[in-house]
Amino acid sequence: MSVPATGMFRSLRGYNYRVWVGGAFVSNIGTWVQRTAQDWLVLTVLTQHSAAAVGLVMALQFGPQFLLLPWTGFAADHLDQRKLLIATQAAMGVLALALGVLTVSGRVQLWHVYGFAFLFGSAAAFDAPVRQVFVAQLVGDADLGNAVALNSTSFNAARMIGPAIAGLVIAAIGTGWAFLINGASFVAVLVSLLSLRARELHPQPRARRTTGSFTEGFRYVWARGDLKAILIMLFLIGTFGLNFPIFISTMAVSVFHADARGYGLLSSIMAIGTVSGALLSAGREQPGFPALLVGACLFGIGCALAAIAPGYWFFAAALVLIGVAALTFTNTTNSLMQLSTEPNMRGRVMALRIGVAMGGTPIGAPIVGWVADHMGPRWALGVGAASGFAAAIVALVFLEKSRHWRQASDRRAD
Repeated sequence: MSVPATGMFRSLRGYNYRVWVGGAFVSNIGTWVQRTAQDWLVLTVLTQHSAAAVGLVMALQFGPQFLLLPWTGFAADHLDQRKLLIATQAAMGVLALALGVLTVSGRVQLWHVYGFAFLFGSAAAFDAPVRQVFVAQLVGDADLGNAVALNSTSFNAARMIGPAIAGLVIAAIGTGWAFLINGASFVAVLVSLLSLRARELHPQPRARRTTGSFTEGFRYVWARGDLKAILIMLFLIGTFGLNFPIFISTMAVSVFHADARGYGLLSSIMAIGTVSGALLSAGREQPGFPALLVGACLFGIGCALAAIAPGYWFFAAALVLIGVAALTFTNTTNSLMQLSTEPNMRGRVMALRIGVAMGGTPIGAPIVGWVADHMGPRWALGVGAASGFAAAIVALVFLEKSRHWRQASDRRAD
């Protein structure tokens, strides 16, 4: 059994993890360039500032996380994870290039964006759970929590860079080129996957192919009170809180009347908070349920402050707090669920986690978009604040029940 090293960046001592993070960082920058450009294209070019249309794009992009749940978890637990990642990353790169060509040629229509969002989301549905559990092969269980947090640091460091690049690209040469940049960025992660040293990977126990393996994952989670509480919290915040494309774009355009560069800057400023939250998680030795409570509370407070922001820079400051809270919460759920789950069940459990966190978007994003269109962006942020406070209540209830269970167990032991 490997002994964990200490330090915030301890996972980077391994060659495979360094190569993976480097390739993923380049690709993540491209991902944020595309996300920013896609929201801007829908909101300002293909519609008359329709938040509902942005919400529908989000629903189509994240809906497959839930719809394909029986197959994505099975694939992560049973198929060759490295080969599956190569296939999903290549597919997403091709889709980004195709959307870029349509947009640059001036032929893109709203229904094209809807279709590509669904196809991209379908590829991502298979990619996300295997990408998360593949980290254990790169570093082993000893440094898994640290590696998960550093992955988020990479993703959100890219979030500081990508939206700013998108704003500059859109203003200078047009939205379509942002999609082409993302398509090209997938080359980096594909090269990193092909460059890994197979002999230095940490093989994980594989699940046996049996009938009912999907329902087995449900039964496993249902029998665990801690996992159920985490999934409920994820559903609340994932469905009604993690709708940043709607929150940021509508506040930027409708309230502060910002241009593409101002919108991209807000997304980059939020990433300062998300990177800070990811680094805090990386420095934490062991994840715990109290961190989930703190993250949920801070998320609610941040959204409430953003909702009442009197100006652009106050809103930007509130986004930093939201970013810290969101990453503290999501990273802790990731680490807790992986470390407390049997290795041969991780793919299915993580697919459930992603399905619940992202699969609620088809419900929440259109609702939040409707609220933003009919009641104003500030009320939409109020919905996000309520989701954070509701999740905090779930955490408090679980912690109180856990305290009673421990006291009852101690009495029986005496």
